[in-house]
Amino acid sequence: MAAWKLLERALCLWRLFELLRGDSLSTKEPDGMLSPKDAVIPSTVGTTPAHLTDSVTTQPPYLTECPSAGLCVKLPPECMNCQLNWNCTYGKDVSFNCTVKPGVQCTDENKVEQKTFQITMICRFCWQLPPTEYHCKETTKCKTVQCPREYIFSNCTTLKHVHCLGNRTFQKKMYCNWTGGYKWSTALALSITLGGFGADRFYLGQWKEGLGKLFSFGGLGIWTLIDVLLIGIGYVGPADGSLYI
Repeated sequence: MAAWKLLERALCLWRLFELLRGDSLSTKEPDGMLSPKDAVIPSTVGTTPAHLTDSVTTQPPYLTECPSAGLCVKLPPECMNCQLNWNCTYGKDVSFNCTVKPGVQCTDENKVEQKTFQITMICRFCWQLPPTEYHCKETTKCKTVQCPREYIFSNCTTLKHVHCLGNRTFQKKMYCNWTGGYKWSTALALSITLGGFGADRFYLGQWKEGLGKLFSFGGLGIWTLIDVLLIGIGYVGPADGSLYI
């Protein structure tokens, strides 16, 4: 009897082991499938759909300088490509064939849209233009009142509506020419009326000379008369080296 009971207990334990083993196998995913924790979900954050990417375009910077639907011959040089010929005769009128750049719209005198046209200009390089057709960067690091007059090299840029040959940015040798806001008439009036107290020199920023005139009573009048003459002819100017206005 004891052996029979031991056999029944062993059989029950075996069945219980088979049941536990079957439950553990049923919790696994079928072959070829990923469990939820292993699944990878593609991210769409920060991406642009393909059909929208094609529609996004970058506007060329030159389009901001090009008037829309205006005359082609009035367009700035930045808005066109021209076949320039440098073998023209200096100072003579010459015509060149030009084509508008992509995105630029212009017309002729009859309001007909054009892509190719001709422009007429004077044959000359940009650095040969008159001073009214280019702008130069001013500098305050030079003396305008000195003998001989001081030359400087300034960076100049051609005005937008002007057509010319060569680089539109160039260097130009020119006289030092800038103003700090001092008036010649004011300096002369102070020299005549209050020159004995150095008011003219103080106004021009020359405080050392002003103190000298103040404590010497205008050099007993002699210095005052000399300053009236020097300021009158423009020989004595502002201390910062600028011109009168």
